[in-house]
Amino acid sequence: MSVSIDIAGLRPERVAVVPSPLAELGMALHALSEPGHHPGLQGWVTGVTARLDPHLADRMCEADFLWRTTFSDLFLPFAGIPGGSTLPGATLAEDLDLLDKLTDEQFVDCALEFTCAIPYETQAPDVLADAELQRRALELAAARGPQQLRFSQRLLEDPPRIRAWLRQFLEDCDEMFFADAWSRLRHQLAADARHKTDLLRHKGLAGALGAVSPAVSVDEAAGRITIDKLRQGTSVIKDRSLLLVPTSLGRPHLMILHRHGWQPVLHYPAGSPGLAAPPSVDQLTLRMTALAHPVRMQLCRNLARSTYTTSELVQIHGMTAPEISRHLSVLKKAGLITTRRRGRYVLHQLDVTALARLGSDFLEALLR
Repeated sequence: MSVSIDIAGLRPERVAVVPSPLAELGMALHALSEPGHHPGLQGWVTGVTARLDPHLADRMCEADFLWRTTFSDLFLPFAGIPGGSTLPGATLAEDLDLLDKLTDEQFVDCALEFTCAIPYETQAPDVLADAELQRRALELAAARGPQQLRFSQRLLEDPPRIRAWLRQFLEDCDEMFFADAWSRLRHQLAADARHKTDLLRHKGLAGALGAVSPAVSVDEAAGRITIDKLRQGTSVIKDRSLLLVPTSLGRPHLMILHRHGWQPVLHYPAGSPGLAAPPSVDQLTLRMTALAHPVRMQLCRNLARSTYTTSELVQIHGMTAPEISRHLSVLKKAGLITTRRRGRYVLHQLDVTALARLGSDFLEALLR
């Protein structure tokens, strides 16, 4: 599974690496709503939560589905401006002005994405002009709870009012806690953007994206970027730009905006390649499939304690050598065991570190 971006015909000057204060505010709201996704931010989350005005905290809960699940494309409004080449603003006020430039239809589609399953990669009917689509949207919102239903009703009845509410809420968040965070984070993000821009200039798109994340690969011959994720998706550049937006608060999330008609955006954790590269989704699938067989689980129990030859495992488990060899081959292909030769003997042993990381690797793939 993966998300791919067709970059056929993409010119180098149409690739930009630019931080976005609004995108970082969206990630800050997500981290405050789902601190379990971001254990490295526990101290910051605790400090902000302790100082948070109760009235602002209540308002934060009112529309938290815009940033709790991941965060809405409303936090990347520059991607939806016609022309496909708009860059993020240098300040939060400039980014909010870009948010104001989205049409009511764009705003409503983005706001309903997580609660009402509005089509994402294809041209969707205008929900503001389609009574049946509105009815279905409210029915789906009701299944998410009364809070989402009330917000969706107000959104469909009076989009300008909700837009004004959201802008005021984001400005209040800036005053309460985000301005201080941004004053520190923007320097790190600007440095990362300069570094990736230098890589683009000297090593091309493949070199820059290789530094973004090991989960991102470029096939220049096929004209395609592939992002290893536990979901399917496609996007086409056409005559639009490709934007890379770094985040300091986003790890482990690696997000791709591939909404129909918007320019593609890769929202990535700054500095993430410094961490150990997690296994691919395919490798995780191999490992979990390998461990699902009871015989291979028993083999792992032996191999976790000591090294064994195939002959020894045959004797222990009462199976034929070809049967044991097939199971060992599956475990080795999955990267769960190592082998080494000692004279004429081949010794097998469990890679305990790889097995211990399996849970965290799987969780990171889910959150990526």
